[in-house]
Amino acid sequence: MTQHTWSPDSWRQKPVRQVPTYPDSQRLSEVEQLLSGFPPLVFAGEARQLKDQLAEVANGKAFLLQGGDCAESFAEFNGNNIRDTFKVLLQMAVVLTFGAACPVVKVGRMAGQFAKPRSSDTETQGNVELPAYRGDIVNAIEFDEAARSPDPDRLLRAYNQAAATLNLLRAFAQGGLADLNQVHRWNLQFVSGSPQGERYDELAQRIDESLAFMRACGITSDKVPQMQETDFYTSHEALLLNYEQAFTRVDSLSGDWYDCSAHMVWIGDRTRDLDEAHVEFMRGINNPIGLKCGPSMEPDELLKLLDKLNPRNEPGRITLISRMGADKVQERLPQLVRAVQKSGHSVVWSCDPMHGNTLKAGSGFKTRPFDKILSEVKSFFAVHRAEGSYAGGVHFEMTGQDVTECIGGAQAISEDRLGDRYNTYCDPRLNANQALELAFLTAQELKADREAKNGGGLAAAS
Repeated sequence: MTQHTWSPDSWRQKPVRQVPTYPDSQRLSEVEQLLSGFPPLVFAGEARQLKDQLAEVANGKAFLLQGGDCAESFAEFNGNNIRDTFKVLLQMAVVLTFGAACPVVKVGRMAGQFAKPRSSDTETQGNVELPAYRGDIVNAIEFDEAARSPDPDRLLRAYNQAAATLNLLRAFAQGGLADLNQVHRWNLQFVSGSPQGERYDELAQRIDESLAFMRACGITSDKVPQMQETDFYTSHEALLLNYEQAFTRVDSLSGDWYDCSAHMVWIGDRTRDLDEAHVEFMRGINNPIGLKCGPSMEPDELLKLLDKLNPRNEPGRITLISRMGADKVQERLPQLVRAVQKSGHSVVWSCDPMHGNTLKAGSGFKTRPFDKILSEVKSFFAVHRAEGSYAGGVHFEMTGQDVTECIGGAQAISEDRLGDRYNTYCDPRLNANQALELAFLTAQELKADREAKNGGGLAAAS
C-alpha cells in the first residue's frame, strides 16, 4: 500500500495485535461513532510545535524528558495526583536544564496512557481463565468475569478523563505553577529532607540567586513570559487503533491528517511489525511518533520502519526509544545506532530504562531494581558517546506519589517493603525521590557529553 492510498481506517485491512475482543460489537461501533464527533483533545498546531522542538533535539540542541504513569487508572484520577506528577517532571526538567545547559522538551505519559499490551490474551487464577487486564480503557483489574469483559463505554470514560487531565495540565503549565520563581514549591513533602530533596533545594537556591540577579538587571517574569510558563505536551502508546482513528482529523491549515488524541504517540515493541496495522496507521498521521526498540530489533528491520514511517526524513518526526535492559544495551544498541547513522536518517534517540529491567521479586510483586535502571541509562550514554551519536532523551514510568514499587535508590527500598505502598495497576513506577535521583545522574551524563564536545572547556555546573 503506497502513501497516497492511506486513510484513517486503512489499518483495518491489516493484521492487528493487542486488540481486545468486545462481546457487544454493535455498542462498540456506536461508541466509535460518538468519539469521532467529539472535540479533539489536542490541536494539530501543537503537534507541529512539538515536532519542531524535537527537531532541535535531533540536531543536538535540546533534550527530551518523557515521563508519567505506566497506565492511568480511573480509580487514582484526581487533581492532586496530576499536580504532583507535573511537579516532579518540572523538577526533573530543571535538573536536566542545569546539567545540559540546553532546552528540555517536556512530554508527559498522561491524558491518554490507559491501554497496556499483554503477553497473553488470558489470565488464569486457580482453575479460572479470564481475559487479561488491558488497562481501564478496556476492562477492570478485578478478577471476575464481568469486570474482565471488554466494555466499549470505557472508551468514553477514558476520553472524559483525558480531557479533564489536559485541562488541568494546561492550567498548571500556563497559569503560574511553572513559574521559575516557584521552584521551591515543586518539592513534594515526602521528598523534603531526603538526600535528593536536599540536593534539589541547593539547586533551587542557585536558581533563586540567578533570578535575583536578573531582577536587578530589569529582567522579570512579567517581561519574559518564558520564565513563568512552559510548554508541556502529552503522549501515549497508540495501542487501541479504533480510539486513535476516532480522533484522526484533517488539519484545516495544512490539509494533513493528525491524531488529535495526543501530541505524540508511539508504537510499542510488540506491535511494530512492518506489514501490520499499527505501522500502517502511524505512517499516515503527521504527529511526531515514537518507536520502541527492544533487544529483538534488527538493523535492517529498523531501517525499513524508518523508511516507511518517515519517507521524507523529516527531523523531529521519529523518536527511537531504546528499551534493551541493562544487560543487553552494550550488545544490541550499537549496531542500531551505526545503521541509523549510516543511513542518514534524522532521529531522536531516547532511553527507556524501565521496561527491559522488570522482574518478579520473591514476595511476588513485579518490580524493577533501581541500580539496573541507572546502569541502562549510563550504558545508553556510553554507547552514543562511543558511536559519535547524540543521546537525546529519557523516557521514564514515574509518579508523584510516595510509592514503593521499584527497589533500591537512596531510600533503599527493599523487597520486603514493596507491599507498603504498591499502587500501580500494571508496571512498577519510580517515586519522586527515585525520579529526581535519576535526573541528577542523567544531568551528570549530559554534562560529561557537553564537556567532551567542548574539549573540556568550562561548562555550567549540574
